[in-house]
Amino acid sequence: MTKVSVIVPVYNTENFLERCLNSLVNQTLNDMEIIVVNDGSTDASQEIIDRFANDFPNIIRTYRKKNGGLSSARNYGLDKATGEYIGFIDSDDYVELDMFEKMYNKACSRNFDVVVCGVRYVYKEKNFIASSRINNDLISKDQVKNHMVDIYPAAWNKIYKCNLFNVRFKKGIWYEDVEFLYRLFPYVNSIGVVKEPLINYVQRDGAITHTFDERVYDYISNWNGIVQFYKSNNIFDEYYSEIEYSYVRYLYMTFVKTATNFSKKEFNKACLKAKQNVLNTFPNYKKNKYLKNAVGFYLKHFNLLTTSLVYYFYRLKR
Repeated sequence: MTKVSVIVPVYNTENFLERCLNSLVNQTLNDMEIIVVNDGSTDASQEIIDRFANDFPNIIRTYRKKNGGLSSARNYGLDKATGEYIGFIDSDDYVELDMFEKMYNKACSRNFDVVVCGVRYVYKEKNFIASSRINNDLISKDQVKNHMVDIYPAAWNKIYKCNLFNVRFKKGIWYEDVEFLYRLFPYVNSIGVVKEPLINYVQRDGAITHTFDERVYDYISNWNGIVQFYKSNNIFDEYYSEIEYSYVRYLYMTFVKTATNFSKKEFNKACLKAKQNVLNTFPNYKKNKYLKNAVGFYLKHFNLLTTSLVYYFYRLKR
């Protein structure tokens, strides 16, 4: 069995793809496969993929499919993967050359279900490292449960045991990583931690837009779906505090921050929807045990004044 399969969905990333693939084909880990799934690109991405496939035929496996979105491409790659562990890299990002050797060695050191690493945010002007709130390995299911609110909610700074993938990515939504991870957590018994930033998460330039996209409300429907998943599997009570905190945190922070891309009118509408959903689902959330820091203070005092400050702060930063 291959040690690690790395799935790379590609859609119109010709300006970034070569750097991404270079960082993967030069990994120090022996016995890995790179599964490149072209999700219907219309630019020169396929030419770049073909060149790398010709130059590295023993490492790269390539596939083309009709455009179906990120989740569809990842799931397609999962069907082809043969690795003991599986990772995901977006085609506009790139990784350190020893990323998968370090993560695989960590996984083998204690037979971890999942291994996570640090993240470096890459901007044009400067880079910064996202500090992890998990400093030690999580070696039991209870430890995973108690720290799931601290785990960086992205699919791509982790490797996973292949037998975890009865859970797949939900198609046709935004914010699929969070939705995927919160359905995965109940099946994870241990998580190894590599503190080093081994993946470079590229922040692309994006113009401020006032054009509203209803798909931002996927965040709310995703979280309502997560709540329903825990209820239908009879584990909602067991994970109540963790789901309550995460639900409130993501709707009041990440979702609201995303809504700053739009007009003040649409932003206010998003804030109102977030507040209605939070109070309908978790009316007593202010008593949650995880609300102990500055983030908790903001969540407890989520109102028109605090959200307006958030809106104007992020608009000025742009």
